[in-house]
Amino acid sequence: MPDSSSSPPPVPGLAEAEAQARLKNEGYNELPRPERRTPLRIILEVLREPMLGLLLGGGVVYLLLGDTTDALILLAFASLSILITIIQEARTERVLEALRDLTSPRALVIRDGQRKRIAGREVARGDLVVLAEGDRVPADAALIECQDLQADESLLTGESVPVRKISGGQGAPTGRRRPGGDDLPFVFSGSLIVGGSGVGEVFATGERSEIGKIGRSLGSLETEPPRLRAQTRRLVRVFALAGGAISALAVLLYGFLRGGWLDALLGGIALGMSMLPEEFPVVLAVFMAMGAWRISRARVLTRRAAAIEALGSATVLCTDKTGTLTENRMSISELWLPGAGVFRPGGASAAGMPGHFRELVEHGVLASAVDPFDPMEKAFHELGRRESPGAAYPGDRHWKLVHAYGIRPELLAMSNVWQAPDEGREFVVAAKGAPEAIASLCHLEGADLAELTRAVDAMATAGLRTLALARASFRGREWPASQGGFTFGLVGLVGLADPLRRGVSEAVGECRTAGIKVIMITGDYPATARAIARQAGIDADQVLTGVELEQLDEAGLAGRARTTTVFARILPEQKLRIVNAFKAQDEIVAMTGDGVNDAPSLRAAHIGIAMGGRGTDVAREASSIVLLDDDFGSIVKSVRLGRRIYDNLRKAMGFILAVHVPIAGLALMPLVFGTPILFGPMHIAFLEMVIDPVCTLVFEAEEEERDVMRRPPRSPGEPLFSGSLIGWSLLQGALVLATVATIYVVAFRRGMPEQEVRALTFFSLVLGIVALIFVNRSFSASLLTALRKLNPSLVWVVVAVFSMLGLTLLWPAASRLFRFGPLHPDDLVLTLGAGVMVLVVLNLLKPLWRSRPGA
Repeated sequence: MPDSSSSPPPVPGLAEAEAQARLKNEGYNELPRPERRTPLRIILEVLREPMLGLLLGGGVVYLLLGDTTDALILLAFASLSILITIIQEARTERVLEALRDLTSPRALVIRDGQRKRIAGREVARGDLVVLAEGDRVPADAALIECQDLQADESLLTGESVPVRKISGGQGAPTGRRRPGGDDLPFVFSGSLIVGGSGVGEVFATGERSEIGKIGRSLGSLETEPPRLRAQTRRLVRVFALAGGAISALAVLLYGFLRGGWLDALLGGIALGMSMLPEEFPVVLAVFMAMGAWRISRARVLTRRAAAIEALGSATVLCTDKTGTLTENRMSISELWLPGAGVFRPGGASAAGMPGHFRELVEHGVLASAVDPFDPMEKAFHELGRRESPGAAYPGDRHWKLVHAYGIRPELLAMSNVWQAPDEGREFVVAAKGAPEAIASLCHLEGADLAELTRAVDAMATAGLRTLALARASFRGREWPASQGGFTFGLVGLVGLADPLRRGVSEAVGECRTAGIKVIMITGDYPATARAIARQAGIDADQVLTGVELEQLDEAGLAGRARTTTVFARILPEQKLRIVNAFKAQDEIVAMTGDGVNDAPSLRAAHIGIAMGGRGTDVAREASSIVLLDDDFGSIVKSVRLGRRIYDNLRKAMGFILAVHVPIAGLALMPLVFGTPILFGPMHIAFLEMVIDPVCTLVFEAEEEERDVMRRPPRSPGEPLFSGSLIGWSLLQGALVLATVATIYVVAFRRGMPEQEVRALTFFSLVLGIVALIFVNRSFSASLLTALRKLNPSLVWVVVAVFSMLGLTLLWPAASRLFRFGPLHPDDLVLTLGAGVMVLVVLNLLKPLWRSRPGA
């Protein structure tokens, strides 16, 4: 005889105060984290940097010369370098810690009788955890409710086959609390729910869980894109080798020809410092960390920093329909009954709904969960309460849910078996599902099937999601093995609408302008998909269905993908084939997903985008980006920010390369031509203190280029240091070098004292560097436009630079320290004129450089 006992009554769960007390006493539900870099460890890493070695070497030479003041100053510069690095690295560690907290799994718990979604680390022993398909189990728990629950415990056991779970009240053994094996009433932290639903009471958290016992730690977050890191390291290595060789040769020539070996060594150290662009890796790390922070302000979490680089290259954006293009807020728009036509309940009063349509709504409620989480089931309950307030309601304590059949891949329908208070021994069976599945359960044929098909097509054409409902009664003693064992009759169809998100059509248009092809992938019918795509502004002329896709080989699918913009009736596992088809055409693919089966396609895509609100934990783990608000518009904002970040990174790198040309040239000239040493290690260190904040503060904060979303995506193979960028940077540096070197030579020939020549040359060089800042602020804007663009960081940097120059000129102690002589007003006008000349000439040349291919 069927079990007619009611399901367990709702339980209040743990009290919030008790949960907080247990967290305080037992610790948070988290595993040991990767070792955090301490300030001491950062200091040891900094001490291995070549630039610091050169500063300390210069200090030693000054001590040998008996110049204690200069030695202490260089030591102060070295200490300042260590302090700046420690502050930057500590900030980065804090950012990464915050990102790890955001990317940790979340849990739905019952506390004080209310369902509450919390961070996984806040789950306490005794919490009631609500589990559904696609969830990552946050802690070890004993099941007290279970409905067709299956879990993938491969993380713990290595077995890829999911195991079946039952609740503790179904006669399961309670002593064995180990993962692996069917029909156990326990779920374990880190395992994945692949089917069904349930409620479990947590008995072990954190290190006391099974996964904690084997010491598995959370995955660490990448902080740098490997391709850019490799490029910058390679460039720094090349510069270091070349600079070391040239410096050694210059020292030997100076020493043998002039005999001043200590002076030669100081000049060689200065030359080595000037040729080592150690800012490259620092700037890269800062830009990636700041980029992740800026993107997070657009409600997008960057889990892997490589995605920031890839965003600017994306050529294809594959997006879900439900919840991404639409609001994922279902409402019932149409009801259809065989032979009775269509009724639209929107705005109608309860008295205005015919009784037979009201019966259709009631069966929709019966076929849904009592406390629904699914938006479509919520829509049934909402309409049921509004249109049938006086009807017997399944949430009523007199109705008893005695059995249920879940959706299976071979039959996309589910059924609930109820014992109604007035039906005696007869059970009411309500089923809902895909129209073709319900038609199969009802054994529809001929005219009846044709009528149903026409109604389904009409709803789909209107952009509605269509579900069919069926009813059966049962008086047997044993439940059928499947839903097919009941004698169902068709009740009708329900059309649900999911409104388009605000701003989606504008975002799609922006993607089109930016050369990004938007592809919609959905499980809905072709007609529904086409209607929604057209509302969103996506070209819907070519639609490929899952059935058609299944019949195509890889080459055929790649061919169809060139012209197809809408994929309908697609199964999650087919998304991987779609991603690979686009990748086979050398497209850079961004892919959205939220389900368990979306993980392979998210991982295969160049940019996997998971949903933070409705997405499953496994989808978030497989992705490189998480949308915290599930909004399509946020993806487009991320692409815009990704392009801006990459543009600004190229500006900073070009500036660094340009700046080192005049610094190195002026450090080398005295060694080659036998003139007095112009710049020592202290002068180079001062310049480095100017260059670093300019790169990390000014260029990082620059606004986007005006054509950032009006140009095609860049080629993924395009190097950060393209030939065009290197040439442009070398030209800028050569112009500054030629200008300053001319001033240097002319001043010497006119008999100006050595200290005045040094001051004049140094001031001219610094103003030339300031001119390069303004030149590199924008690739496309004119000088006047760039000057009108507000950048507070630039103002502070320029004020600081001029203040320091004024200090070295007006404060006698600083003048003696830098070995500067007095400069007259005409000298200052000359240095200012040199900077202005560099600025004007390079801005006149910039359009010519922009017109070159690859610029």
